Amino acid sequence: MLGRSVGAGLFPTRMLEVPVQAAHREVITADLQWWIVHGAVATNRHVAHIDPTRARECLFCDRGNLEKVGHVVLVLSGKGGVGKSTITTELALALLHAGKKVGVLDVDLCGPSIPRMLGVSNREVHQCDAGWVPVCVGRLSLMSIAFLLDDPDDAIVWRGPKKTALIGQFVSDVAWGELDVLLVDTPPGTSDEHLAVLENLKKHRVDGAAVSTGDVRREITFCKKTGVKILGIVENMSGFVCPHCTECTSIFSKGGGEELAKLTGSKFLGSVPLDPLLSASVEEGRDFLQAFPESATYSSIRDIADTLLTSLEH
Repeated sequence: MLGRSVGAGLFPTRMLEVPVQAAHREVITADLQWWIVHGAVATNRHVAHIDPTRARECLFCDRGNLEKVGHVVLVLSGKGGVGKSTITTELALALLHAGKKVGVLDVDLCGPSIPRMLGVSNREVHQCDAGWVPVCVGRLSLMSIAFLLDDPDDAIVWRGPKKTALIGQFVSDVAWGELDVLLVDTPPGTSDEHLAVLENLKKHRVDGAAVSTGDVRREITFCKKTGVKILGIVENMSGFVCPHCTECTSIFSKGGGEELAKLTGSKFLGSVPLDPLLSASVEEGRDFLQAFPESATYSSIRDIADTLLTSLEH
């Protein structure tokens, strides 16, 4: 249930409007408890109506709060459970350690995991004159629906228009400030969320997508159909690092990501093995790159981030 009193109740109602499909025209106010009833949103106080043009304005707003964002990169995967959010988190930290100002927009609305991986699950979102203030982890800025939930186990039971509306607000109403790179962690597949992100970013150039292995062909087809440049392919879960001797064993097939990159004419960014230390770090919200700079996995992630950064800057 999206009912947390955001910023200790300091949010003006206008900052928490979520315009929905014109047929509904409800306003979702985040400091009220609300439920989805038969495809409509009902609050425990009222259902307010707004001009239907407000929803369209959200979709076709100008660059606004993204004006000072240098590069926007989507992180995609064709299926769930392939480590896409882990790749997003580690790329963000690698870019951060390289001296860049980084933002992460978590639009996996039904399964937000980035806040937990960065150890900031209990943080709250506040507001300023420019809009929502993202949660900061050093020079890293993060926005996620997880910060708006009363309980992290609450399910988001939304139809497409509700998701589209909230993503629109994440893009237009979050005060990102000056960033070198904004990483957008998307849900698996090619769904409403992906189209909503692209639609809302149409006034701000999307530099491209980094694709994590897992039904990669489908994601490549999606990128081609939507005109998104493929910045490269990451082969995740490539081998298993023994926690005792650190030897990497190919328990799954290896080299598929690189071969697919050749077949599709895409750049191969690199591979990341299954590493128990990495898994433990993201589960505990610790910075793996800072904790284990001597590991081979560290080198793999840094190389991928360096290659991605080079592609963005040239």
